[in-house]
Amino acid sequence: MLFLGASLGGAAESLKILTPPAPPTPRINGPALFGVRPGASFTYTIPATGQRPMTFAIDGLPAGLALDAASGRITGALAKPGEHTVTLRAKNVLGEGTRAFRIVVGDRIALTPPMGWSSWNCWGDAVSSEHVLSSARAMAASGLRDHGWTYINIDDGWQGPRGGKFNALQPNKKFPDMKALAGEIHALGLKFGLYSSPWRGTYAGYVGGSSDNSDGTYAWVQSGDVNENYRLNKDPKAPGAKPTWINWKFGAHSFAAADARQWAQWGVDYLKYDWFPNDVPHVTEMTDALRATGRDIVYSLSNTGIYDHAPDYVRLANVWRTTGDINDSWGSVSRNGFSQDRWAAYTGPGHWSDPDMLVLGMVGWGPSLHPTHLTPDEQYSHMSLWCLLSAPLLLGCDVAQLDDFTLGLLTNDEVLAIDQDPLGKQATQISNQDGHVVYAKTLEDGSFAVGLFNRGETESTVGVKWGPWGALATPDGDATFVVRDLWRQKDLGSFKGKFETKVAPHGVVLLRLIPTR
Repeated sequence: MLFLGASLGGAAESLKILTPPAPPTPRINGPALFGVRPGASFTYTIPATGQRPMTFAIDGLPAGLALDAASGRITGALAKPGEHTVTLRAKNVLGEGTRAFRIVVGDRIALTPPMGWSSWNCWGDAVSSEHVLSSARAMAASGLRDHGWTYINIDDGWQGPRGGKFNALQPNKKFPDMKALAGEIHALGLKFGLYSSPWRGTYAGYVGGSSDNSDGTYAWVQSGDVNENYRLNKDPKAPGAKPTWINWKFGAHSFAAADARQWAQWGVDYLKYDWFPNDVPHVTEMTDALRATGRDIVYSLSNTGIYDHAPDYVRLANVWRTTGDINDSWGSVSRNGFSQDRWAAYTGPGHWSDPDMLVLGMVGWGPSLHPTHLTPDEQYSHMSLWCLLSAPLLLGCDVAQLDDFTLGLLTNDEVLAIDQDPLGKQATQISNQDGHVVYAKTLEDGSFAVGLFNRGETESTVGVKWGPWGALATPDGDATFVVRDLWRQKDLGSFKGKFETKVAPHGVVLLRLIPTR
């Protein structure tokens, strides 16, 4: 059997920034399709890189939608179910980029995994309106938005007592005007998300979605056993302090419908709903509440979903956590990332398994931040594996402090395209031997994404075989593929039957196998 191999430079080269810079000519990035429900508000900003200024146009835009040519923002509503394939155009003085884009009007949203930022792994419960706006502005200024990064999500720590028109959760002092904050984020071409829990109180000790009192008051708030932002038990060592877990239970009265109406009125686009276990009745309650608002709000369950409930999660939610909380260690990333195979059957357009956030860049879970403890090779593995898994890509870092290396990890459009592939398949392990783990993912165009991972402590050769006798089954048997290195955006040549290369310890080589016949 003819065999060709390649060396990509090993561990020394893997420490470099591998992603080539985006060209100055226009290039449209992000997903190739977008889902919206009939009659719901449609908002989408065309992600495009290239020299500014840039103007946008769309061929075949259906009635009901309008395009702002300067910003690339599409708004409006589509009343009837159906599909519309349009051509997106981005133009600057150097040329024009085009891309086919499919708009699906139906019952499902989040047809590709959500991409964005969430506050917890950076700010913890110290998050404030200023932190969130800083991240949103940096998402736009850094160019992340132009590569498809979309959501700005506030995690636990924003909630104050109930009130307002709906007797819903209101923001605490750190968030003086939530609707105005949402408006500023939307004006940047981004989307806005919030956190809540069906419990009386959240994991961090803030007000939750239910109460033992029918009017939505809370004894622990009224008694003053909170800090100025209504967090219970700010200092657990204080005399008479109560542990936060006393409120990790359901109250007699749910305010899910009231809270959902408030979030829709503010302009919320994403909800992280956090408790354990994610029981089906409470999942369903919020599903119904969100749908009743008439606004498309991506619904994400946290944490550690129950595997036996997976068919219900597919039906009721858009995202569900499959693991406990991640941290910036190789052990944590490995446990979360290399244990996802059983969820593959339940992952697809509109319903995504979530091994938790990306722990890249400056993280800290509170006011003190530090660079991720992952080595550069581990970071490449982390990003590659999440994209192969079709996982939601949610940054946990301070976006305002991105260095060039981290920015390179987050702006490789060929890598991001593996995560955003319209087919929505989750990669699965096709080989696992001696610390060498190979993942393969079928893509919409008939090619394959393959990750060659080395979980060992020394540089090693890792390979993949295909054909009727190989671990990667191919429809045309003994196929020849053009093998492309996605991090380097470089073709390595044509290979028949197998491919292997050296991989750094805890590192990866991420490939696309493109059939030649």
